[in-house]
Amino acid sequence: QLVESGGGSVQRGRSLRLSCAASGDHLNYYTIGWFRQAPGKEREGVACIRSLDDATVYADSVKGRFTIYRDDSKKTVSLQVNNLEPADTANYSCAALPGSPEKPCDLSGRLYLYWGQGTQVSVSS
Repeated sequence: QLVESGGGSVQRGRSLRLSCAASGDHLNYYTIGWFRQAPGKEREGVACIRSLDDATVYADSVKGRFTIYRDDSKKTVSLQVNNLEPADTANYSCAALPGSPEKPCDLSGRLYLYWGQGTQVSVSS
């Protein structure tokens, strides 16, 4: 089971750190993706990190503002979101794929087997 935390309501330009944790398991053995979905919009993959080598992939819309990383001490995968904009308002969820793909990790969401319920991020102007 994946559990996200760290969402909230902030003003534009602020930062949040979202975390993804698994009950009863260590996320080091999983490729993890962060996805977001705003009301009336399709789900969008924003970042992922591969278990093999921690190689990362980012959506163009968040490059330079979002950072995905593993926090081994907390057994979590976090998404640092900086310089938030109202367009970033969405429900953010993490997903896990056991093991590591040979190709760069995927932002389409099709390969991930486990999903969390998400944490809401709301950005006001």
